[in-house]
Amino acid sequence: MTEDKGRATTAYGGFWPFGPDLLPRLLSAIVLIPLTAIALIAGWIPFALLIALVMAGAYREWEAMITGRQSAWPAVFFMGMTAVAAVAHPMNGAWTSAIVFGVAIVLALLIKAPNRHWRISGIVFFGFSTIAFLAIRGSSGVGIWAGVFLVSVVWMTDIGAYFVGRIVGGTKLSPDVSPSKTWSGAAGGLCAGTLSGIAVWFLAGWALDTPSPFAIGLLISVVVSISGQLGDLAESAVKRRFAVKDSGDIIPGHGGLMDRIDSLTSAGIVLWCIGLANRGLGAVPQGILFW
Repeated sequence: MTEDKGRATTAYGGFWPFGPDLLPRLLSAIVLIPLTAIALIAGWIPFALLIALVMAGAYREWEAMITGRQSAWPAVFFMGMTAVAAVAHPMNGAWTSAIVFGVAIVLALLIKAPNRHWRISGIVFFGFSTIAFLAIRGSSGVGIWAGVFLVSVVWMTDIGAYFVGRIVGGTKLSPDVSPSKTWSGAAGGLCAGTLSGIAVWFLAGWALDTPSPFAIGLLISVVVSISGQLGDLAESAVKRRFAVKDSGDIIPGHGGLMDRIDSLTSAGIVLWCIGLANRGLGAVPQGILFW
Protein backbone atom coordinates (compact mmCIF):
# COMPACT_ATOMS: atom_id res chain seq x y z
CA MET A 1 0.00 0.00 0.00
CA THR A 2 2.80 2.42 0.89
CA GLU A 3 4.60 1.54 -2.31
CA ASP A 4 1.46 2.13 -4.36
CA LYS A 5 0.93 5.50 -2.71
CA GLY A 6 4.48 6.50 -3.44
CA ARG A 7 4.16 5.47 -7.06
CA ALA A 8 0.86 7.29 -7.40
CA THR A 9 2.37 10.54 -6.22
CA THR A 10 5.44 10.29 -8.41
CA ALA A 11 5.40 13.22 -10.82
CA TYR A 12 5.17 12.13 -14.42
CA GLY A 13 5.84 8.48 -14.90
CA GLY A 14 3.87 6.70 -12.14
CA PHE A 15 0.12 6.31 -11.84
CA TRP A 16 -0.12 10.12 -11.99
CA PRO A 17 0.91 10.89 -15.57
CA PHE A 18 0.13 14.61 -15.72
CA GLY A 19 3.25 16.03 -14.15
CA PRO A 20 3.59 18.86 -11.60
CA ASP A 21 2.28 21.53 -13.98
CA LEU A 22 -1.37 20.40 -13.93
CA LEU A 23 -2.38 22.44 -10.87
CA PRO A 24 -0.76 25.69 -12.13
CA ARG A 25 -2.49 25.13 -15.47
CA LEU A 26 -5.86 24.76 -13.78
CA LEU A 27 -5.33 27.83 -11.63
CA SER A 28 -4.29 29.84 -14.69
CA ALA A 29 -7.41 28.70 -16.54
CA ILE A 30 -9.60 29.84 -13.64
CA VAL A 31 -8.25 33.35 -14.17
CA LEU A 32 -7.83 33.47 -17.96
CA ILE A 33 -11.20 32.03 -19.03
CA PRO A 34 -13.41 34.51 -17.07
CA LEU A 35 -11.13 37.39 -18.09
CA THR A 36 -11.49 36.50 -21.77
CA ALA A 37 -15.24 36.00 -21.44
CA ILE A 38 -15.72 39.37 -19.72
CA ALA A 39 -13.69 41.17 -22.39
CA LEU A 40 -15.65 39.50 -25.20
CA ILE A 41 -18.99 40.40 -23.67
CA ALA A 42 -18.04 43.91 -22.53
CA GLY A 43 -17.68 45.19 -26.08
CA TRP A 44 -15.30 45.85 -28.93
CA ILE A 45 -13.25 48.58 -27.24
CA PRO A 46 -12.75 46.73 -23.90
CA PHE A 47 -11.76 43.67 -25.93
CA ALA A 48 -9.34 45.81 -27.95
CA LEU A 49 -7.73 47.04 -24.73
CA LEU A 50 -7.19 43.44 -23.61
CA ILE A 51 -5.74 42.52 -27.01
CA ALA A 52 -3.47 45.59 -26.88
CA LEU A 53 -2.12 44.51 -23.50
CA VAL A 54 -1.67 40.85 -24.44
CA MET A 55 -0.12 41.40 -27.86
CA ALA A 56 2.25 44.11 -26.62
CA GLY A 57 3.38 41.76 -23.86
CA ALA A 58 3.78 38.90 -26.32
CA TYR A 59 5.87 41.06 -28.62
CA ARG A 60 8.12 41.97 -25.68
CA GLU A 61 8.72 38.25 -25.13
CA TRP A 62 9.47 37.86 -28.85
CA GLU A 63 12.10 40.59 -28.70
CA ALA A 64 13.67 39.06 -25.58
CA MET A 65 13.77 35.66 -27.27
CA ILE A 66 15.34 36.76 -30.56
CA THR A 67 17.85 39.16 -28.95
CA GLY A 68 18.64 37.20 -25.80
CA ARG A 69 18.15 40.23 -23.54
CA GLN A 70 15.43 42.39 -22.00
CA SER A 71 16.17 45.54 -23.97
CA ALA A 72 14.26 48.80 -23.51
CA TRP A 73 14.88 49.82 -27.12
CA PRO A 74 13.53 49.04 -29.62
CA ALA A 75 11.29 46.49 -27.87
CA VAL A 76 9.28 49.10 -25.94
CA PHE A 77 8.77 51.19 -29.07
CA PHE A 78 7.34 48.31 -31.09
CA MET A 79 5.30 47.17 -28.09
CA GLY A 80 3.73 50.62 -28.04
CA MET A 81 2.97 50.52 -31.76
CA THR A 82 1.34 47.11 -31.34
CA ALA A 83 -0.88 48.46 -28.56
CA VAL A 84 -1.78 51.57 -30.60
CA ALA A 85 -2.68 49.43 -33.62
CA ALA A 86 -4.98 47.28 -31.48
CA VAL A 87 -6.84 50.22 -29.96
CA ALA A 88 -7.08 51.98 -33.33
CA HIS A 89 -8.94 49.06 -34.92
CA PRO A 90 -12.38 49.54 -33.30
CA MET A 91 -12.06 53.33 -33.50
CA ASN A 92 -10.93 53.79 -37.09
CA GLY A 93 -11.04 50.40 -38.79
CA ALA A 94 -8.67 47.62 -39.76
CA TRP A 95 -6.89 49.79 -42.32
CA THR A 96 -5.67 52.11 -39.55
CA SER A 97 -4.17 49.15 -37.72
CA ALA A 98 -2.60 47.94 -40.95
CA ILE A 99 -1.01 51.37 -41.52
CA VAL A 100 0.44 51.41 -37.98
CA PHE A 101 1.97 47.98 -38.49
CA GLY A 102 3.21 49.03 -41.92
CA VAL A 103 5.05 51.98 -40.37
CA ALA A 104 6.48 49.63 -37.73
CA ILE A 105 7.81 47.32 -40.44
CA VAL A 106 9.46 50.19 -42.31
CA LEU A 107 11.13 51.40 -39.10
CA ALA A 108 12.28 47.87 -38.30
CA LEU A 109 13.87 47.69 -41.75
CA LEU A 110 15.82 50.88 -40.99
CA ILE A 111 17.23 49.56 -37.70
CA LYS A 112 20.35 47.59 -38.50
CA ALA A 113 20.63 44.50 -36.32
CA PRO A 114 21.64 40.85 -36.81
CA ASN A 115 18.12 39.78 -35.85
CA ARG A 116 16.34 42.25 -38.10
CA HIS A 117 14.50 39.63 -40.19
CA TRP A 118 13.22 37.95 -37.01
CA ARG A 119 12.02 41.31 -35.68
CA ILE A 120 10.17 42.03 -38.90
CA SER A 121 8.67 38.53 -38.90
CA GLY A 122 7.40 39.14 -35.37
CA ILE A 123 5.83 42.48 -36.26
CA VAL A 124 4.11 40.96 -39.30
CA PHE A 125 2.83 37.94 -37.39
CA PHE A 126 1.58 39.85 -34.35
CA GLY A 127 0.12 42.45 -36.68
CA PHE A 128 -1.98 39.90 -38.54
CA SER A 129 -2.94 38.25 -35.25
CA THR A 130 -4.07 41.54 -33.70
CA ILE A 131 -6.18 42.48 -36.70
CA ALA A 132 -7.63 38.95 -36.87
CA PHE A 133 -8.68 38.87 -33.21
CA LEU A 134 -10.37 42.26 -33.39
CA ALA A 135 -12.08 41.51 -36.71
CA ILE A 136 -13.43 38.23 -35.32
CA ARG A 137 -14.90 40.05 -32.30
CA GLY A 138 -16.26 42.94 -34.38
CA SER A 139 -18.82 45.37 -33.00
CA SER A 140 -21.91 43.14 -32.95
CA GLY A 141 -23.22 40.35 -30.77
CA VAL A 142 -22.32 37.89 -33.50
CA GLY A 143 -18.68 38.59 -32.71
CA ILE A 144 -19.13 37.30 -29.18
CA TRP A 145 -20.17 33.92 -30.56
CA ALA A 146 -17.38 33.97 -33.15
CA GLY A 147 -14.88 34.65 -30.37
CA VAL A 148 -16.34 31.90 -28.19
CA PHE A 149 -16.09 29.53 -31.15
CA LEU A 150 -12.39 30.32 -31.62
CA VAL A 151 -11.32 30.02 -27.98
CA SER A 152 -13.48 26.92 -27.42
CA VAL A 153 -11.94 25.02 -30.31
CA VAL A 154 -8.38 26.09 -29.49
CA TRP A 155 -8.50 25.63 -25.73
CA MET A 156 -10.33 22.31 -25.91
CA THR A 157 -7.78 21.16 -28.47
CA ASP A 158 -5.05 22.10 -26.01
CA ILE A 159 -6.82 20.33 -23.13
CA GLY A 160 -7.58 17.21 -25.16
CA ALA A 161 -4.00 16.99 -26.44
CA TYR A 162 -2.60 17.45 -22.94
CA PHE A 163 -4.67 14.75 -21.23
CA VAL A 164 -4.76 12.19 -24.03
CA GLY A 165 -1.05 12.65 -24.74
CA ARG A 166 -0.13 12.17 -21.09
CA ILE A 167 -2.43 9.18 -20.57
CA VAL A 168 -1.96 7.31 -23.86
CA GLY A 169 1.53 8.45 -24.90
CA GLY A 170 2.96 6.63 -27.89
CA THR A 171 4.80 7.81 -30.98
CA LYS A 172 6.20 11.33 -30.82
CA LEU A 173 4.62 13.85 -33.16
CA SER A 174 7.76 15.86 -33.83
CA PRO A 175 10.56 14.87 -31.44
CA ASP A 176 13.07 17.31 -32.93
CA VAL A 177 10.73 20.26 -32.38
CA SER A 178 8.65 19.34 -29.32
CA PRO A 179 9.65 16.06 -27.61
CA SER A 180 6.59 15.98 -25.33
CA LYS A 181 3.95 16.00 -28.07
CA THR A 182 2.56 12.70 -29.39
CA TRP A 183 0.33 11.61 -32.24
CA SER A 184 -2.20 10.34 -29.71
CA GLY A 185 -2.28 13.78 -28.11
CA ALA A 186 -2.75 15.45 -31.47
CA ALA A 187 -5.65 13.13 -32.27
CA GLY A 188 -7.20 13.65 -28.84
CA GLY A 189 -6.87 17.39 -29.22
CA LEU A 190 -8.44 17.31 -32.67
CA CYS A 191 -11.42 15.32 -31.39
CA ALA A 192 -11.94 17.52 -28.32
CA GLY A 193 -11.56 20.76 -30.28
CA THR A 194 -13.86 19.62 -33.07
CA LEU A 195 -16.59 18.48 -30.68
CA SER A 196 -16.38 21.75 -28.79
CA GLY A 197 -16.57 23.71 -32.03
CA ILE A 198 -19.65 21.81 -33.18
CA ALA A 199 -21.34 22.45 -29.83
CA VAL A 200 -20.71 26.20 -30.06
CA TRP A 201 -21.71 26.16 -33.74
CA PHE A 202 -25.17 24.81 -32.89
CA LEU A 203 -25.58 27.05 -29.84
CA ALA A 204 -24.67 30.12 -31.90
CA GLY A 205 -27.10 29.14 -34.63
CA TRP A 206 -29.88 28.71 -32.07
CA ALA A 207 -29.07 31.93 -30.15
CA LEU A 208 -28.74 34.05 -33.29
CA ASP A 209 -31.65 32.30 -35.02
CA THR A 210 -29.45 31.67 -38.05
CA PRO A 211 -28.52 27.99 -38.17
CA SER A 212 -25.77 26.99 -40.58
CA PRO A 213 -25.01 23.58 -42.13
CA PHE A 214 -23.44 20.98 -39.85
CA ALA A 215 -20.86 19.99 -42.48
CA ILE A 216 -19.46 23.53 -42.67
CA GLY A 217 -19.26 23.81 -38.89
CA LEU A 218 -17.48 20.47 -38.74
CA LEU A 219 -15.00 21.45 -41.45
CA ILE A 220 -14.21 24.83 -39.88
CA SER A 221 -13.77 23.24 -36.45
CA VAL A 222 -11.31 20.70 -37.85
CA VAL A 223 -9.35 23.36 -39.75
CA VAL A 224 -9.14 25.67 -36.73
CA SER A 225 -8.11 22.83 -34.41
CA ILE A 226 -5.32 21.70 -36.75
CA SER A 227 -4.21 25.31 -37.27
CA GLY A 228 -3.91 25.78 -33.54
CA GLN A 229 -1.75 22.69 -33.16
CA LEU A 230 0.47 23.78 -36.04
CA GLY A 231 0.88 27.18 -34.39
CA ASP A 232 1.95 25.49 -31.18
CA LEU A 233 4.55 23.46 -33.08
CA ALA A 234 5.76 26.56 -34.93
CA GLU A 235 6.40 28.43 -31.69
CA SER A 236 8.20 25.37 -30.31
CA ALA A 237 10.44 25.38 -33.38
CA VAL A 238 11.30 29.06 -32.90
CA LYS A 239 12.02 28.53 -29.20
CA ARG A 240 14.28 25.61 -30.06
CA ARG A 241 16.05 27.80 -32.63
CA PHE A 242 16.89 30.30 -29.89
CA ALA A 243 17.44 27.66 -27.17
CA VAL A 244 14.56 28.96 -25.03
CA LYS A 245 12.32 26.66 -22.98
CA ASP A 246 9.51 29.16 -22.33
CA SER A 247 8.86 32.57 -23.84
CA GLY A 248 8.39 33.95 -20.31
CA ASP A 249 7.10 33.13 -16.85
CA ILE A 250 4.11 35.42 -16.44
CA ILE A 251 1.52 32.60 -16.54
CA PRO A 252 2.04 29.73 -14.07
CA GLY A 253 1.92 26.33 -15.77
CA HIS A 254 2.17 27.83 -19.25
CA GLY A 255 5.23 30.08 -19.26
CA GLY A 256 4.87 33.34 -21.13
CA LEU A 257 2.09 35.04 -23.05
CA MET A 258 3.40 33.61 -26.31
CA ASP A 259 3.20 30.12 -24.84
CA ARG A 260 -0.47 30.71 -24.05
CA ILE A 261 -1.53 32.36 -27.32
CA ASP A 262 0.62 30.47 -29.85
CA SER A 263 -2.31 28.26 -30.86
CA LEU A 264 -4.83 31.11 -30.69
CA THR A 265 -2.82 33.38 -32.97
CA SER A 266 -2.39 30.91 -35.80
CA ALA A 267 -5.95 29.60 -35.49
CA GLY A 268 -7.27 33.16 -35.27
CA ILE A 269 -5.56 34.16 -38.50
CA VAL A 270 -7.00 31.12 -40.28
CA LEU A 271 -10.51 31.74 -38.91
CA TRP A 272 -10.26 35.41 -39.89
CA CYS A 273 -9.36 34.40 -43.44
CA ILE A 274 -12.41 32.11 -43.56
CA GLY A 275 -14.75 34.88 -42.42
CA LEU A 276 -13.06 37.35 -44.74
CA ALA A 277 -13.46 35.08 -47.75
CA ASN A 278 -17.13 34.43 -47.00
CA ARG A 279 -18.49 37.88 -46.13
CA GLY A 280 -15.71 40.45 -46.56
CA LEU A 281 -13.72 42.73 -44.26
CA GLY A 282 -16.73 44.42 -42.67
CA ALA A 283 -18.55 41.24 -41.68
CA VAL A 284 -15.96 38.74 -40.50
CA PRO A 285 -17.99 37.34 -37.55
CA GLN A 286 -20.95 36.80 -39.85
CA GLY A 287 -18.66 35.22 -42.40
CA ILE A 288 -17.55 32.71 -39.80
CA LEU A 289 -20.96 31.65 -38.51
CA PHE A 290 -23.48 32.42 -41.28
CA TRP A 291 -23.47 30.17 -44.35
